[in-house]
Amino acid sequence: MDELPSTDDPRYGLDSGLFDAEVASSGIDQVGHVSIYDTPFAPPNAPMPGFTGISWANSDISFTGDHVIQGNYRGFQIFDVSDPAEPTLRTTMLCPGGQGDTNVYGNLLFQSVEDNTARVDCGSEGAGLPNVPNPDRFRGVRIWDISDLDNPVQKATIQTCRGSHTNRLVEDPNDPDHVYIYNSGTGAQRHIGEKVNTPDGFVDGRCQRTSIADPDPSQWMIEVIKVPVDNPAAASVVKEARLFADPDTGAVDGLQNGPTQPQHPCATTPNPFGSGNSCAPASANYAPSPVTNTCHDITAYPEIGLAAGACQGNGILIDISDPADPVRIDAVADPNFAYWHSANFNNDGTTVMFTDEWGGGTGARCAPAHRTSWGANALFSIDRSGPTPKMVFESYYKLPAAQTNAENCVAHQANILPVPGRDVVIQAWYQGGMSLFDMTDPGNPFEIGYWDRGSITTPLLALGGFWSSYWYNGNVFGSEIARGLDVMEVTPTDQLTVNELAAAKTVQLEEHNAMAMRSYTWPPSFPLVRAYADQLERVDGGVAANKLANVRKAVDKAEAVAETNPKNALAQLRAASNQLDTKNPAHADLYEAIQALMEDLG
Repeated sequence: MDELPSTDDPRYGLDSGLFDAEVASSGIDQVGHVSIYDTPFAPPNAPMPGFTGISWANSDISFTGDHVIQGNYRGFQIFDVSDPAEPTLRTTMLCPGGQGDTNVYGNLLFQSVEDNTARVDCGSEGAGLPNVPNPDRFRGVRIWDISDLDNPVQKATIQTCRGSHTNRLVEDPNDPDHVYIYNSGTGAQRHIGEKVNTPDGFVDGRCQRTSIADPDPSQWMIEVIKVPVDNPAAASVVKEARLFADPDTGAVDGLQNGPTQPQHPCATTPNPFGSGNSCAPASANYAPSPVTNTCHDITAYPEIGLAAGACQGNGILIDISDPADPVRIDAVADPNFAYWHSANFNNDGTTVMFTDEWGGGTGARCAPAHRTSWGANALFSIDRSGPTPKMVFESYYKLPAAQTNAENCVAHQANILPVPGRDVVIQAWYQGGMSLFDMTDPGNPFEIGYWDRGSITTPLLALGGFWSSYWYNGNVFGSEIARGLDVMEVTPTDQLTVNELAAAKTVQLEEHNAMAMRSYTWPPSFPLVRAYADQLERVDGGVAANKLANVRKAVDKAEAVAETNPKNALAQLRAASNQLDTKNPAHADLYEAIQALMEDLG
């Protein structure tokens, strides 16, 4: 797919406004909102937050119980979302440090800190010039105890050479007493005179070793942090994982280590809307420069023993069967990709999606002349036929609607909805809004819903939009960089039924990190049966219309008497299953859902 985005879409050219921008939506409704101006993290030069730069931005979110934990470059905030229509701010933790991405595990919260101004003590006075060593400077992963959500307590600070741009929780299925954090630092190296955590302990002199000639350079790696769950203060770096090394020579810079061509493809692609190339308003240079010396982000899926690393110039597949010792098993590159940014697996681990943050998230990269293979997602199937899994490119997916030059827009954070039998994704596109799409067939992804508001201001681009859009326990939560926290409801469309959404809502989680994946499982239920019936109807020739009508009629009768006459309910479900062909693979999901429900009803 290498098309131009649509300028006929309702999302193109919406009226601007900070909180009164025009909205276009399909299949997604806004049900709740908390303005950043109703929180202590409001930018100081209201009402135009974009002009403050990123230092006041909301960032990534995680979930625990009825709460959303929203990272911010100034710390983090905890919102009570037990009533999605009335989210309320519960706790603000002022702790400046940049980035602020959060992951949660039980009573522990892990947060990324990258700025040179950050301090160990969370002070707002800064840590002085980066070229002057300061023992109070903090760059790395903070570990918080959030057992009391009203009073988070910092338990550990893991110092690293390049700070923490993202941190990824990795569970060990064989060791519930420990969890791991894969730390990805993308910032500049800190002063050589500042101590950092290493596998050899808390040492100085580790940083600024950036030459490939160095026998143990302080880049071309990620840090693996081991955390005792009951004693997080004892967390330590146990490995500097060389995920980019050449397996034959051992060279630590064994991957792409640079763009696959001198300029972005936009530089040589004619502009269909005027003279010159297709770059405007983008630069022809790759940005950020895709030099593979660290990962930007890693998505872990311990249940399948794999992680996917979005590592600047490459996408990599990682064996994490031993979480303390991750090993790269495959790598891909793509000349259309400017910066491999993040990744998501589908629920059964057969597909992996990588995002390309062309322009670093601050530029307009969804302009009418920007092709849909630039700043997009790349979808790969995972081939397990050989001795190790391999990634096979299938297609690109990008927001199909063009955006104006006043809107920063490019692929960003996403996760999958627990729609049974399908791979449905909700994704943030900064000021491109949210896109809901189906990637069940990774070679043919298609959009099924969206929600978008106009730019903050026109014609000037002010930084804003959704950093992340994640499904959690029946709603979608959007972390809006400049506007606050949005709560959305996904609604039925021609391509997503009320029954499929009802089945998705039966999946209730105690906590959630979008890129520290745990598999979705569905409890036996009538919504699950009806969802599979709807999907069977979509299969051309999958079942005769009269037989499917009989199934639905019997299921309705069974639900009506399930509590008062379970024996009759079982008889009706048995009648429903008798309408299906057990030898037809297309009938399998529906048949098995009916059998599971019968067993549950007893």
